[in-house]
Amino acid sequence: MANAPVLLETFVDVGRYAGTCYKAANWVRVGQTKGRGKLDRDKAYALGVKDIYCYPLSRNFRAKLLGEGNPAS
Repeated sequence: MANAPVLLETFVDVGRYAGTCYKAANWVRVGQTKGRGKLDRDKAYALGVKDIYCYPLSRNFRAKLLGEGNPAS
């Protein structure tokens, strides 16, 4: 399966949740958003800040995302 997902990503609203279930399930907190929506052009910061969690589905997910190595694997 050449186009299988190799990494999952989710966002947790820190104003409402602590992300405990993601931490317990071995998700990795990789950072935080700035509170801007994807269509924000005025830098209004109208949305809440969210923690970003990732969960790798493959051992070599970095190489697969970068297109390194054998593309058939």
